Amino acid sequence: MTPADVLARIDQLFAERGSSEYHGEAVTQLEHALQAATLAEQDGQPPQVIAAALLHDIGHLLHGWGEDYLDRHLNDQHEDLGARFLAHAFGPAVTEPIRLHVAAKRYLCTVRPGYSATLSPASVRSLELQGGPMTTDEVRTFEAHPDCAIAATIREYDDRAKVVGWATPPYTHFRRYLEFSLREPGLQHPIGGV
Repeated sequence: MTPADVLARIDQLFAERGSSEYHGEAVTQLEHALQAATLAEQDGQPPQVIAAALLHDIGHLLHGWGEDYLDRHLNDQHEDLGARFLAHAFGPAVTEPIRLHVAAKRYLCTVRPGYSATLSPASVRSLELQGGPMTTDEVRTFEAHPDCAIAATIREYDDRAKVVGWATPPYTHFRRYLEFSLREPGLQHPIGGV
């Protein structure tokens, strides 16, 4: 699969499945992705982080488990599925925060007092399936990863990207960050104003 194939597949996934329910949340998959990317852009993050924010839950769109997988007590491991798929086109600056964003939730539940209380009901349910708060050893391992801070930031965007009626820029606005972040230099395009 080439980077161009991956981009085309991302376009297709958002077009065909982006309007699906975001697992018990009040926004769709696409609305959630656009809100997370908007938060990253508003924070002045580099293109790769904005791309990671946009794509952090792409694994949910890749698997065929249906929207009720949480009701069936299944951990879809969307973070790993998404990171593996995206590695065909993007480097670690995009894929590692995506791969680690579930671990970041577990981490924040452990180290930040009151964080667990801010999670949506769906995030609380998925947390149980994802291993719950981290152990002391898991915290040390997570903190040793060079991308732990950006993964925690992506996680925080994820948590905040569930606002009904938020008018974000469209997907086409953010696609330029995907193009810029590709591993294959011949497909990269400069981003004006970024």
